[in-house]
Amino acid sequence: MPASDISSPSLPSPGASEISENSEATSNTAYALRSDQEYLVTLQYRDASNLNARIALHQRFGHNTSPWQRWVFDQLIKAMQESPPRKGRVTTRVLEIGCGPARLWVENADRIPPDWAITLVDLSAGMVDEARQSIGVAFGPEQRIPFSFTVADAQSLPFAHETFDAVVANHMLYHVPDRTKAISEIRRVLRAGAPLIAATNGEAHLRELDELAARFLPETAGANRHFSEDFTLGNGADQLRASFASVEELRFPGDLEVTEAEPVVAYMASMVAVAPTNLLTEERREAIRAYVEQQIATHGAFHITRVSGLFIAR
Repeated sequence: MPASDISSPSLPSPGASEISENSEATSNTAYALRSDQEYLVTLQYRDASNLNARIALHQRFGHNTSPWQRWVFDQLIKAMQESPPRKGRVTTRVLEIGCGPARLWVENADRIPPDWAITLVDLSAGMVDEARQSIGVAFGPEQRIPFSFTVADAQSLPFAHETFDAVVANHMLYHVPDRTKAISEIRRVLRAGAPLIAATNGEAHLRELDELAARFLPETAGANRHFSEDFTLGNGADQLRASFASVEELRFPGDLEVTEAEPVVAYMASMVAVAPTNLLTEERREAIRAYVEQQIATHGAFHITRVSGLFIAR
């Protein structure tokens, strides 16, 4: 859906009079917030509410034979099966950094091998608390899998060399200010030959939502223009190769076909470029809602391109 197709009778096309002279500064600030650790911890990921709004869109309207977290777990299991055997210990130690509310483990609670010990790390204490609560609910008081929870920075992991048999970084490396350091830290705590599962998106991911933002939230129009400088499917492999000898890329198939407007509005409200500045006024909410409803009425669904996948690095 090209940007020129986006229109709404309730909000005229943005012109010079609508876009303040501070739009460029707003856009630059919005981009900077992607890796501003204070903002991420105290606002964007203070708890799981913003993240859950984005997850809900994918869970409800994605058309895949396997949900995202189940697919990621599939790749983790396969990668670990291909790793060299451990020496000197029985327990398999797995680390997830940027664990959020622990959805990877909650949604795969029935599949976790009994010999695993899982360490969940997040920069946000609020997220670690939510992860602990989610695991408690999913696994119950007689938890058969040992989980531990740590507030820590991926750029300085508080673990000894070669502690883990696998590390998962699920859609989080693009938030890290110094990715080179974080990737080096991940390599340090992995035993030789053990895999890193690093999930991320491609440059065209959710482009229809970017077009909506450019149209109805013009202050954010350039917020993603430096996206190629982040950690994407297009450039992530080269970043990983600085610390890992082998990097394999896998794509997750399937776009989104959205049949309700409100989850789109909720997703827009949760975005980094929008959430800290209350740009999504009620008038703009209504304009976005009306546009999406019009698209659904005309086409049967609001189509959103999804370009997601992961790297397996060793």
